[in-house]
Amino acid sequence: MKVHPFQIPKPLHQNLIVQVDREMVFYDKLHQHAEIQLTLIVKAKGKLIVGDSIHPFEDGDFFVIGPHSPHLFKNDSTDEIAHRISLFFTETTFGESFFELPDLEELQPLFNVSKEGFQVLGDTKDIQNAMKQLPNLQKLERFICFFNLLKNLCYADKKTLTNFVSSKKMGSSQGERMQTIFDYVVTHFQYEINLDTVSSKVHMTPNAFCKFFKQHTNKTFFQFLIELRIEHACQLLNRADDQNSILEISEQSGFSSISNFNRQFKKLKGVIPSRFAAQHKSKKSIQSRI
Repeated sequence: MKVHPFQIPKPLHQNLIVQVDREMVFYDKLHQHAEIQLTLIVKAKGKLIVGDSIHPFEDGDFFVIGPHSPHLFKNDSTDEIAHRISLFFTETTFGESFFELPDLEELQPLFNVSKEGFQVLGDTKDIQNAMKQLPNLQKLERFICFFNLLKNLCYADKKTLTNFVSSKKMGSSQGERMQTIFDYVVTHFQYEINLDTVSSKVHMTPNAFCKFFKQHTNKTFFQFLIELRIEHACQLLNRADDQNSILEISEQSGFSSISNFNRQFKKLKGVIPSRFAAQHKSKKSIQSRI
């Protein structure tokens, strides 16, 4: 199957496409499709790469992926089955002008923000419950549940996933190159990576590779690599106990210098790693008392 474009299998006589994934590894190829994708992470931890950005995910997280937005969910390797539920639809799922009806104008801002994709913040219990019901509902019930879900999403707190929305679809050969790059980087980011090595993976000169990567992500390769390493460090800091030192987490995230790690972390997250860890620990303590 080609990496780009990805065809979402549509069941016969169904407009809304609901997909339940229970696998050791989620579909791990960089891909894009015409549908808007709503995804609930039921049980898994890992990283979402979408457009020009990397975002950690864990149990209960909910994401909206925009149409034609290159993305992949890379779950951590564990002994447990990863579980997610996704819903796919387009603005023409129910006809060319259905969502333009005056009665549905309340949904237009949602479609606008969906182009960049977003993660729902705060309490997602209602959204989680709706997503978990969808696979077992019949057509009319699913239709009603879908619109209740959209209504909840309209008023939910959101965090934009990417500010870079490509103006055109990525071709198959370009997609395969980006897939090769992401596969290599996600597997080797904890080690030293240089331009000569990564550019050779896609049979390009370093200069051509840098231009290609910037064109398709709107950032330099090393910007992307640093962001991936920092997001990994955040996951380690969130799970860390007192036995994990900042130095160890720095090294496990691919940084050879603790000072560079601290500098890059503060640049992206606004605080130094030790402060980030303390804030997360305090937040968990408050949540446990609620």
